[in-house]
Order: sequence, then C-alpha cells, then structure tokens
Amino acid sequence: MERQSATSEVLRVISSYPDDPQPIFQAMLKNAVRLCDALFGNLYRWDGDALHVVAWTHNTPPSFRDMITSPLEERVLIEARKRPPHRAGQGPIGRMIATKTLQHVVDAREIQSNLLDPTSVAAIDRGIRTVLIVPMLRENELIGAITLFRQVVRPFTEKQIALVTNFAAQAVIAIENARLLNELRLRTTDLTEALEQQTATSEVLQVISSSPGDVEPVFGTMLEKAVRICDATFGNIYRWRDNALHLASTHNTPPEYAEHRRGSPMRFDEMPGPMQKMVRTQLPVQIDDV
Repeated sequence: MERQSATSEVLRVISSYPDDPQPIFQAMLKNAVRLCDALFGNLYRWDGDALHVVAWTHNTPPSFRDMITSPLEERVLIEARKRPPHRAGQGPIGRMIATKTLQHVVDAREIQSNLLDPTSVAAIDRGIRTVLIVPMLRENELIGAITLFRQVVRPFTEKQIALVTNFAAQAVIAIENARLLNELRLRTTDLTEALEQQTATSEVLQVISSSPGDVEPVFGTMLEKAVRICDATFGNIYRWRDNALHLASTHNTPPEYAEHRRGSPMRFDEMPGPMQKMVRTQLPVQIDDV
C-alpha cells in the first residue's frame, strides 16, 4: 500500500509539472529513500561525458554533496567510461556507465576495485557501505542514474530495487515529456511569430498599394508593426539627405525627444559611433547595452 501511494504521488507530480522534471526528481528521491530505508539519495543526469548531480535528498551529508558536485568526479567518471567493464579500479559508478546495468554494492569496503577509484574511496571515507545505483535508460541510451546509500551493511531487497527501477523509468518519461513539450512550445512560438510577421508584411504591402504617392502612412504602419513584433518601446524612421539623418516618422516616441529630433537633424560628424557605423557600412547595428 505504501509503495502504491508513493507511486501515485510521483505520478501526480509528473502530471502537475509536465515541463519541469525537477519537482519530479525530488518526489522520487524522497519516496525512494523513505521506502527503501536508505540514509540519503541522489539523482544524476548524463551528458555524454559525465554524470551531473541534479537532485538530492535533504539529508545528504554536506561533505558528500560537496564531493559529488566537484570537478574531480567528472574527470573520474570520464576515465571510468573509457575503461572496459572488467578493468580493476573502475568502481560501481564506472561499471554502471560502461554496462548500463544496475549496480548493487552490499559492502563498499569489500570491493577491491574501489581502492583505485577516488570517488568510491571518498564515499567510503564518509561512512558509505551499501549502495544501490540504478541507471535511467531510454532505448538503451544512458540518461542518468538514481543512487541510494546506507551507512550500514544491509542489502536492498528485490522489492526495493524494483521500486527504484520503476522510479528511474518514470524519471526518463518525465524528462522526455518535458523535452517534447518544450520543443512543441518553441515550434508553436516560431509558427506564431512567422504568421505574425507575414501578416504584418501583408498589411504594409496593402498600405503601400493604397498610398502610392504618400510615404507617411507606409512609414507609420511599418513602425507600428516593427515595434510590436520586436517588443520594442518605440521606434523612428529617418531619411538621409544633405549628409544628415532627418526624422521622418515615429511610433510611441517620447514627444520631447521627437520634437528635438525634428528640429535637429543628425549630421554625420555629430552622430554617435554606432549610428556613424550604420551610415558608413549601410548595415544593421545592434547595441546590447548603451
């Protein structure tokens, strides 16, 4: 009953955060540690070169937390991944990466290969004895891992291992769901922006065709569309003549600024550097922070 309740809780969190797997990771770890009677647990993401811890339980010892987030672990895991599974000194995490299989270490002190694995040695020094490492796989591709730790020698039961394995599968689903949803949102945003731009262009062309002898309505429509679509505050159009830029049209421009510019054309030798560059190169110039 407890396991069913925990699984239901995780599924509820998954449905509540379809685009953010982080709360799901925390719910999984909390329930896994409690139901498996572990001291603490961590969840990692695999980026193709190293495991990066992305979630841990509240009772993870600070010294252990510092160890697993240090650059040393990344270097150790990269080297472990390059070694074949049978090489001594690889350690349980390295074997999990190489074989993509679950690793159940009943007593870390009795594994000779740990003596050559800095990460495992550091864990043992912090009192870690029994460890469960469950890979998160998608179509046999390593996505991450869930680890549970005990400071006493007591193997995890088959039911406990099955529970964590199920959580690992759910974590992969949550990651994939978040990826697909965010990709869908990005595509929808791109399509919406493209449609908006096409509509704006069409409206400008209509104004051009209906006002062939008057550029002012065209400029006004262009500025309104450009300011809105580009999420700008205001915009101006200048005409170049007599070696100066003359303000020709505005949209949402502060009245004082517009009045000043209409009475004071910007001559080339008086322009700010970026404006001179635009005139000289006849190319767009963007200033991230004036």
